[in-house]
Amino acid sequence: MSMLELRRVSKVFGEGSTEVDALSNIDLTIERGSLVAIMGPSGSGKSTLLTIAGTLELPTSGDVLIDRKNVVAMSRDDKARLRRRTIGYVFQDFNLLAGLTAVENVALPLELDGMSLKQARAHGMAALEELGLADRAQRFPDELSGGERQRVAIARAVVGDRSLLLADEPSGALDSVNGEAVMRMILAACHQGVAALVVTHDAKLASWADRVIFLRDGVAVDETLPPARPEDLLGSATTPPTL
Repeated sequence: MSMLELRRVSKVFGEGSTEVDALSNIDLTIERGSLVAIMGPSGSGKSTLLTIAGTLELPTSGDVLIDRKNVVAMSRDDKARLRRRTIGYVFQDFNLLAGLTAVENVALPLELDGMSLKQARAHGMAALEELGLADRAQRFPDELSGGERQRVAIARAVVGDRSLLLADEPSGALDSVNGEAVMRMILAACHQGVAALVVTHDAKLASWADRVIFLRDGVAVDETLPPARPEDLLGSATTPPTL
């Protein structure tokens, strides 16, 4: 069953002589439990596609369906509720709240959705432990390195019962070991039925995906199936952790 559908989605910025076609007639379907990677050069429309898929921006034309609901027609409040309950988003600039500790940042979406403080913090700690950050849980964002902040943002995106995970360069500030830990966490979410869309420049990261879609100048120019995921090559010893 599809979790995310983009139907002939286009996005135009500017007017007249300054008009730029950021996306042109994009069709994309992501099923529950699948991981799709988007690749392409800078300026190809990757981040614009992600913000539209996450309801943070409206397309100029076309439809965006999340769990078979057309979000283009939704009210602002309904879209905010959908993002909080259904979508986990990993931004390039992390978007952590400076006044909250790492575990408080991770637990916040669960608290906003009505989960008790104790339960939300327990889920937050479990997510941080999966990414090797248990000892940094009580630190504030400005006390963390760039890589640690990125892992906190990943933990916040995957914690709880989100159905759609959107990530913009999720391993960009990480070394290879921590980058692999992030991908294992994303795959663990997919194995539990989450649909994931990841924008990346990293071919190694993209090799974890079920499909890789290439954008150029706002147009989907190619789609490939990776020959094998790294976890498949390594065998059962790499079974993703349970969140």
